[in-house]
Amino acid sequence: MVKDKQTIFQKRKIAYFTVFSSILALYILSSIVTEFKLTDGVMAFPEAASWIVHKFVPDAKAFTRFPKIMDRLLETALLSVAVTSIATVVAFIFSLFGSRTLKSHGILNQAVRMTAAFFRNVPDVVWAMLLMFSFGQNILTGFLALFFSTFGMLTRSFIETIDEVSSACVEALDATGANFAQIVFQGVIPSTVTALITWALYMIETNIRSATLIGILTATGIGYLFDMYYKRLEFGSASLVVICIVVLVIIIENISNKLRKVIS
Repeated sequence: MVKDKQTIFQKRKIAYFTVFSSILALYILSSIVTEFKLTDGVMAFPEAASWIVHKFVPDAKAFTRFPKIMDRLLETALLSVAVTSIATVVAFIFSLFGSRTLKSHGILNQAVRMTAAFFRNVPDVVWAMLLMFSFGQNILTGFLALFFSTFGMLTRSFIETIDEVSSACVEALDATGANFAQIVFQGVIPSTVTALITWALYMIETNIRSATLIGILTATGIGYLFDMYYKRLEFGSASLVVICIVVLVIIIENISNKLRKVIS
């Protein structure tokens, strides 16, 4: 018994050492290839902090632009909510055919999973750059870029949720002879609604942050204002934009947390 424990302990030590050595070797190789020096990065922190303190502070001119910043911030927030709401509905419908619990056709099941994986693994920024060739720099491009990535993420998450949470309930309804619609409305939705809403709220928070970056590419929303002020070297106004974004994300996160407590 003691020897077995010692053997297991030795195997764990070897496994930990192997993993640590591999990560260290990968870091060293990456540093050599990219010519990255950790010491230079650490030494640059004091200078960067000093620049932020002296330059990246809202000034009087920035506060005169506060109403305009709030308009663009509201536009970004509403876009994120709209994208997430539509993507949630579409993703849920697709997830029903991608769930193994609901025993959908094998080819359809794999097609839904592959589609979700494709949209999920292409970053929203890449979607924005691709769509700009077709739709140009406008809010539609930002909407579609966020929708595609959100759809992929939520579809995958909903499939896993349905498979894990509602399997026993689905099997019980199936045994009584319930049809597909009855299983969905009487079994799947009641047993997964809390998890589905939680995922939707999480994606709203994520999309607000993503919409800011996409706005820089598509020249829309709060991202456009930040990009414009920063390129003009109007750091006071740019810093006010950043502060407003941070405050909005914190507010949305607090609201989401309270809603999760209510529905849980």
